[in-house]
Amino acid sequence: MLIKSYKSISCSNCAAKSHSLIEKLNPIELSELEQNRGCSYYKKNDFLFVEGSYPRGVYCLNHGKVKVFTRGDEGKEQIIHIAKPGEIIGFRAMLSGDAYRVSAETIEECALCYISKEEFFKMMDSNTEFRNDIIKGLSKELGDRAVSITEMAQKSVRERLSSCLLQLQEIYGEEPINLSREDLANFVGTATETLIRLLKDFKEDGLIETQTRKVIILNSDKLHQIAGK
Repeated sequence: MLIKSYKSISCSNCAAKSHSLIEKLNPIELSELEQNRGCSYYKKNDFLFVEGSYPRGVYCLNHGKVKVFTRGDEGKEQIIHIAKPGEIIGFRAMLSGDAYRVSAETIEECALCYISKEEFFKMMDSNTEFRNDIIKGLSKELGDRAVSITEMAQKSVRERLSSCLLQLQEIYGEEPINLSREDLANFVGTATETLIRLLKDFKEDGLIETQTRKVIILNSDKLHQIAGK
């Protein structure tokens, strides 16, 4: 459910542009994009798309964070990515022409710009650098998924939690990690009860500090050691 329009935000002045693929667009292309996009605010827990539906465009995240996840046979979520400002969400399924194999849901209030399928392909056709970066992004994602599958199969929950906390530290930057315990458990790939017990252990060991649902990392070096990185 969108909250309100925010067409006053310009692509050329977007604070997230420096972290986005649209940075590769020239001023004329940016101007054309501004005229053809649709931008809105979304509430927490709003879906951008759901697994099994077909893509008609992509979303460029200006503000907030979005979780990308799939569901198992029993309905339990496995979060495979958390998108931060600047990321383009949903282009993988659109390029393949297949239905979404994942769902995307806001985990806090978000500002997103919607770019139609036609407009996105137009940008890829007209800007070689933009197209090449899309291909690089797909290649990197494939590598990241391979690492994630290996860690899920071979590493302990303690090691996976350390790795996930370090990933989230990069996503949240100087802000505390702000995820529900259920979402954090679904990102790690464990039961919520197990996650809560491990967070308590990490806190007692001086690795993290917790403030209600927020997590602040105090010793990233030790987390790197535990994660085997």
